[in-house]
Amino acid sequence: MTRIKITIVAIIILFLFLFAAVFNITVIESRKYRLLSQKNCIRLLPQMGSRGKILDREGNILATSKLSYDFMVLPQSQSQLQKIFDEAGRVLSVNPKNLRDAYRKGFYASTVPVTIAKNVGPKRAIVLGELKQDYPGVIIQPNPVRDYPNGRTAAHALGYLNEIDRWRLTKLEDYGYKKRDIIGFGGIEEKYDYYLRQEEGGLSIEVDHVGRLVRVLGFKSPRNGKDIQLTLNLKIQKIVDDNLAGRKGCVIIMDPNSGEVLALASGPNFSPLDFSERNNAAINSYFNNRDSPMLNRAISGTYPPGSVFKPVVAAAALEDKKINLNTTFLCKGSTLVGRKQFNCWSVHNEQNLIEALQHSCNVFFYRTGLLIGPQSMHDYALKFGFSRPTGFELPYETSGYIPSPLLRRIHQFRKWYNGDTANLSIGQGDVLVTPLQIARMMAVFANNGYLVTPYIVKAIDGRDISVYQRRLMNIGVKKETLNAVKEGLKRVVSQTTGTGNVLSGLPVAVAGKTGTAQASGGNSHAWFAGYFPVKNPKYVVCVFIERGGPGYTSCVVARSIIEAMANQGLI
Repeated sequence: MTRIKITIVAIIILFLFLFAAVFNITVIESRKYRLLSQKNCIRLLPQMGSRGKILDREGNILATSKLSYDFMVLPQSQSQLQKIFDEAGRVLSVNPKNLRDAYRKGFYASTVPVTIAKNVGPKRAIVLGELKQDYPGVIIQPNPVRDYPNGRTAAHALGYLNEIDRWRLTKLEDYGYKKRDIIGFGGIEEKYDYYLRQEEGGLSIEVDHVGRLVRVLGFKSPRNGKDIQLTLNLKIQKIVDDNLAGRKGCVIIMDPNSGEVLALASGPNFSPLDFSERNNAAINSYFNNRDSPMLNRAISGTYPPGSVFKPVVAAAALEDKKINLNTTFLCKGSTLVGRKQFNCWSVHNEQNLIEALQHSCNVFFYRTGLLIGPQSMHDYALKFGFSRPTGFELPYETSGYIPSPLLRRIHQFRKWYNGDTANLSIGQGDVLVTPLQIARMMAVFANNGYLVTPYIVKAIDGRDISVYQRRLMNIGVKKETLNAVKEGLKRVVSQTTGTGNVLSGLPVAVAGKTGTAQASGGNSHAWFAGYFPVKNPKYVVCVFIERGGPGYTSCVVARSIIEAMANQGLI
């Protein structure tokens, strides 16, 4: 009984103690704590630096930042917020409900201002700024916004900006990236985001219960991103983009001696500015378009090369001494390989190697490929840089595919037939390449035997890094072999019966190879790959028109590009 009384007394004492503590907080010191809750409220006001500029090789601006204004509010009472939404809605000509929805979506923490309208023009920003007299929680925040002054020019090379997604956040959060960061997607914006991105700064302030500034607690200055200079030539890039407009395909112009990419265009393209300005209708149209405007066809698309693959077969045959310059085959428009008839696009009669390149004679290359064998063609294709990425900096480069009997047996458990060899010899069958790989292959003939590594970044933050970018590898093909193939490439354009004769008569002599690559489900792909001037080549050009029909289509585009370059004194 005594123990029960002691327990009851202890409980009573404990409750009395708790009651005294609550009474002290709520009554005796209530004024003190009320003042603390009303006055000691910390707010963080972010200030953004400018993202680094992207420049062409001459210093012309490809991507920069322009000053815009964000309309922000500090989290506060619902009644105050509704008044702000009503007033701001009238200024911005939007429904206040939309502003409230933006507030709810953007709310992150009670100490962080919420952005409810982005990219407000200067005039409206001034009017909204006057609301601060009645509503101290209103903030007009200057904000650098990405700008692309040349519109769609070089869109796939540059990329675009958007809010970080969950997949990238999981990979990058250890490097300081966080939720709702704006980062690069595709092109230079993505590959070099770490250098381009700015560092956020801002004010840490104390405000009272109605959001009025009490004092500044601290300031961290924002840091601008680093500028990146590309190897692109803006004048050439504009010429390329203009001539590719309205077509599906891509164009690459590259220095064959260094690997510098001077122009890279993929079509259809997109406007990076639509992403900066949050043009949702345009953005949705890009991703829902069956023509895939977001795909960089130059490096991410793989296609059968058709006859632009023949210079590789020609070099392999000469190197392996399976043929020489006096070897001829009779073309009657087709030939039998086993029991199947393989066609040529015309009747060429007796053809040697140089004539076969000039006329793009399939029969000659069927017979040559059967002499070489599929494994040797596969191995020489690898020497010329196929079936693996080129090492180009832009993200999402694909490797393509060069088949061989061994690979087919290992991966597909299928036999290899002579018909497969015949298809490989003219760049058909299972052969897949990227247009950049074709440009790289053609550069080997332009620079007399060196495989270059294409690159597009010249300098970062003013520091020239091109010396580290240039990588040339001698592929070990004899000079006599290269000269023989080059003579055939020259005649493709210079001779009236050459398949690329439409490129003759230009202010500069051109050499190259046309291609008409059969593809299932529609028209053939049109190719032209070549170099100019023929003596001391300065440029390699690859024009690919998806479903463009005969190679002539690409030759017409190439001619227009080279003419424009000559007229502007760029050659």
